Amino acid sequence: LSHNTKLLVKQAELVSNVRSRVAIARKMYQMRFKNEDVSKLTMQQLRGREGARVRGIYRKESKATGVPWTGREYDPDDFSSGSPINQALSAAHTALYGLVYSIIVALGLSPGLGFVHTGHDLSFVYDIADLYKADVTIPIAFQVASDPNVKDIGRETRLAVRDAFVDGKIIKKITKDLFYLMEQEEADVEGELISLWDDKEGLVKHGVSYSVFS
Repeated sequence: LSHNTKLLVKQAELVSNVRSRVAIARKMYQMRFKNEDVSKLTMQQLRGREGARVRGIYRKESKATGVPWTGREYDPDDFSSGSPINQALSAAHTALYGLVYSIIVALGLSPGLGFVHTGHDLSFVYDIADLYKADVTIPIAFQVASDPNVKDIGRETRLAVRDAFVDGKIIKKITKDLFYLMEQEEADVEGELISLWDDKEGLVKHGVSYSVFS
């Protein structure tokens, strides 16, 4: 676990300014649209483009696996009320949220300071998790839902997602992407450092008796 607040301070700075917040949000969308330039698109246009992209992914996976797809419909308070594929998607995404949350907190970032999502204590978790659903959880969910022998779709999906995480590659990728989004080099926040804040000097040394200067 990180004991350094440099990433957290940077996150707070970026999300508190409209211009930098939009810039980071665009970076998140650009990570999805690798071959397109989205630097001039508004947030509304980006949301529309992302919605179309995700719908296309659902249709593609439905065609590849033979799992019928009529849309993302689920009740967060009643897991069993959803169709098998919607149950699988909910279980897979929840597992991804757990992993993303763990990495965010381990790096000293705030799960609640989101750039695209807002108003929830997991807003930043949702921001980051959305970067990997198309490549990780959506394909897994459709694959599990396509198996007629699955008895407990929630459990089987969670196990499949766990197996996708176990080699650590996705953890390394999420970590690398977080540093990229926060505009920091990984070496910049390594180690444990405590300083005192000063309104004129910025940061001053911790563990020093300043009584002689008073």
